[in-house]
Amino acid sequence: MTMPRSVALERLAYTLAAPVLAVAPNLYPDSPVNQVVQLAGAAGIGGIVLAAKSEETGAGRKILRWAPLVLAAAVDVAAKTTAGWGPYWMDGLLAAGWAVAGHLVMPYSRHARRRHRPALAAPAPQLAPAEDLEEPVAVVDDGADLLTREARMLWERAGMPARTHIVKATRHPGQRHDLTLLLRASETGRPITGLSPEAVGAAFGVSAADVTLADVAIQPGRQGGPGWMEASITPEANARRRTKPTDAERWVDRVAGPKGGAPGSVLVHRTRDNERGVTFYRAKMADSTETPRIDLAKVCRGLGLPEDDSCVFVLIDGAEFLISAFDTPPLSQVFPASRELLTPDAKGMYVCGYTITGQPVKNMVFQHDKNAARHGLILGVSRSGKTQFFAIDMAAMSLAGQVVWLSTVRKDEKTTTLGKYIDRQGSNALWMARSLRAAKALCEIRADMPWPHDGQPHDYKPGDPRCPYRQLNVFADEYMTAAQDADFGEFIQTDGDDLTVTGLKYGIGFNPAGQSPFAHNGFSTEMKDNLRQNSRPTIFNMGSPGATRKAAEGTMENPYDVPTIPARYSRTEGSAIERAMRGEADPENGVSTGGVAVIVLDNGRAVLMRSLYADFDTDLAELFPDEVNRLTDYEIEELTERGLWFDWSEPVRPGEFWPEPDDDDDGEGKSSRRGGGGGGGKGGGKRGSRRAEPQVTSPRQALEAIKSLTDA
Repeated sequence: MTMPRSVALERLAYTLAAPVLAVAPNLYPDSPVNQVVQLAGAAGIGGIVLAAKSEETGAGRKILRWAPLVLAAAVDVAAKTTAGWGPYWMDGLLAAGWAVAGHLVMPYSRHARRRHRPALAAPAPQLAPAEDLEEPVAVVDDGADLLTREARMLWERAGMPARTHIVKATRHPGQRHDLTLLLRASETGRPITGLSPEAVGAAFGVSAADVTLADVAIQPGRQGGPGWMEASITPEANARRRTKPTDAERWVDRVAGPKGGAPGSVLVHRTRDNERGVTFYRAKMADSTETPRIDLAKVCRGLGLPEDDSCVFVLIDGAEFLISAFDTPPLSQVFPASRELLTPDAKGMYVCGYTITGQPVKNMVFQHDKNAARHGLILGVSRSGKTQFFAIDMAAMSLAGQVVWLSTVRKDEKTTTLGKYIDRQGSNALWMARSLRAAKALCEIRADMPWPHDGQPHDYKPGDPRCPYRQLNVFADEYMTAAQDADFGEFIQTDGDDLTVTGLKYGIGFNPAGQSPFAHNGFSTEMKDNLRQNSRPTIFNMGSPGATRKAAEGTMENPYDVPTIPARYSRTEGSAIERAMRGEADPENGVSTGGVAVIVLDNGRAVLMRSLYADFDTDLAELFPDEVNRLTDYEIEELTERGLWFDWSEPVRPGEFWPEPDDDDDGEGKSSRRGGGGGGGKGGGKRGSRRAEPQVTSPRQALEAIKSLTDA
């Protein structure tokens, strides 16, 4: 506040006059200054006497007004009469005391004001507008407990936020500060609006994040609805939840949120299996009509698990799902094949592998429910485990008393070894074409083959002891490569398509294997549909997770989430960022995923499994029966009569697949080439002779015709 000018001038006068009162009497005793001071003091005494005798009010103020002059004269007389500066510098002390008294009293500037006028710098007081105070609502004493009354005091001090009243306050068990408030609107029939966690937190001195508002359901004996609300204040519980959350709390906070790995889900329970080294998280969707949308990487980060596909897996079943977190990669272990596992049961089912959860996965050697043989589809790149799967599949078929043929494009050690335990095996495209042609002819032979009990032919019935023939399973490895062979690819495709359509009712199953299940690689739409509906497709590593997923979806009627098969299983060790900063190489601790496959079950669900391991370095006789199952003599005679039963490894016979050129063409003309198993070994022609162009009915046949042109 600014000091008034009169006060400043008066204090300045006191400050300047004090040294004069102390010095003048001692240095100049006869100075006119002393006389002026003494005359002023005499005038002051007169003024005091007159003020004391006056009957008007304000005599005391007048006496104080003249007091500085009288005191100044007294100081001057005392300084003049004492020797020197007086004892203990009394003259200076008296002058200083006079100045201090003047600073505090200020008679002329303060006591000269009449009617107590305010100082110049004092702001003029202004009337404040009257507040429109709301009349407090009278609350009837309902005999509430101490906690409720204390909560009401804090609530009323905060101004009754949102015009609400605390009905009851309940302390949480084992907590000191956590409580739940039951609120209702102060006016009956009015909904609660405008209440926020910030308002509740401000009233009780806690963070808004520690306040939760919820609706109150109507209960017997208590109202509910929009006029009621429940507020939970949980600072202690939230502090513990941030530092040591339970499994359910961690799931809600980090997984089930809108930005979590499984939004809208609820954790059912967490289970630990120490023997198998796995932790199971079973969860379900809060809304049972929703489908789980799971981001496995986000789930791992939310649960504090390493983001490793080789150790963490998810299994979805409707609105429920199971997340399995293993300590070590579960599919890196080996499951040896045995005759006990490979022996089919009465329904033709045998164990072909195990899932990540240790469950056995079963495949079939015939379709018990359809009274028919089964087809098979095995996909995968080189060294992915296809031939290993061939071994256990053929062993199961042989143990069921079935006949097996195996054809490959190129010869290798494993297929040659398997040839010792099955009926027939060969290693080139010509051999494959001959086996498919013979199998197709067997359909016609078995269609007319009489059954012994009534002498009439019947469709194949697996497991029926009256059936006069055995089921035949034709395996074609690297079928995609063979179907693109320049000489025999057309025959292989045509006979393969026919066999998948007509073979089942005659007990003949076709099992192609390759690296692609699509039409441009030899798999027609009809073939793929028949293989998918009458088998359990098995897809090994296709070279990349995307290719594996695409191949699996191509064999599924309704695409589901397809598990990922990485190139190798490896555990994450340390921090990749720290290794990069130190310039260290990543650890090489990968485990091959050979033998790991996705098998599509009958309901269209894709399951990740590791197939049983057949060790080719040992004797496979323990897996196969003692005797090799072969065709009946009647079937062999019929095939021999058609010119289709001989050593299929020998060079192509004249006229076997296409007739020889006409004689008038002088060896340079083109003959009419036939496909689809035509020609029964009769007719002339040589292997190197030119053949006539086929009839073009498809883009692939057009491409083959273009390749065969010699005059272009």
